Amino acid sequence: MGEITVAAVAAHFGRDIARALSKVEGIIGDARAAGASLLVFPDATLGGYLTDLREPDLAELPPAIALDGPELAAVRELAGEMVVCIGFTEARGGVLYNTAACLSGSAVWGVHRKVHRPLNESRVYARGDSFAAFDTPVGRIGMLIDYDKTFPEAARALADDGAHVLVCLSAWPASTTDRVENLSLDRQSRLFDLYDGARAAENQVVLVSSNQTGVFGGLRFLGQAKVVGPGGDVLARTGAKGALALATLDTEHEVGRARRVLHHLDERVPETYRQPAPA
Repeated sequence: MGEITVAAVAAHFGRDIARALSKVEGIIGDARAAGASLLVFPDATLGGYLTDLREPDLAELPPAIALDGPELAAVRELAGEMVVCIGFTEARGGVLYNTAACLSGSAVWGVHRKVHRPLNESRVYARGDSFAAFDTPVGRIGMLIDYDKTFPEAARALADDGAHVLVCLSAWPASTTDRVENLSLDRQSRLFDLYDGARAAENQVVLVSSNQTGVFGGLRFLGQAKVVGPGGDVLARTGAKGALALATLDTEHEVGRARRVLHHLDERVPETYRQPAPA
């Protein structure tokens, strides 16, 4: 496949879907001008996130989108040959999911419904039930949605399924209990970066991490979009404000080089790991 340019988005998105689509169009245009083949938007790009995690306002929820609805059709038309990952609230079977879709003009390549729901997100969203990788024109990809990356098993399941690129779409806020003015000193800021590096290094994969920015309701989002190499090295990143983190690399070559001497997936000893009792 050779070198490709991947891009992670740090940007603010609210409830207005028409405005979000206009912003998506501009960002896709910027990414295309930079030569990007893979572009990862934040969680809740279309319709925004919740206004509070401790006490979600059930009267002020994000608008629900169907996979076959006009909103994703518009994103596919804008994407063209670019592979784009984007987050939204999905209506399915009478319930809501926090969902990410990976698509281009020719296909929807993969869909992930968030499995791990922090605090009281479960009052709004049903739980997804799987982690599965899928093939795309830019390689085999696995998707995570923000809190999913806290759990090593989630990223490992995708790596075990052959993903060499993990994309994590986030609406990851600063701490709501230990507020600080400087976001770089925030506890959640440190964890956000730590998980990005750890999930890439322990699985020896490329990780593309997006995030929301700005303030929405009672939440202040961190930004900090980045591209991380298979050794846990940050190849590109943004700050707290809106921007694109862009990196050009041969993902297959980099993953193969990382695994040439020490191959973490092959060198596990599963029979020695205690299996937790079913919940």
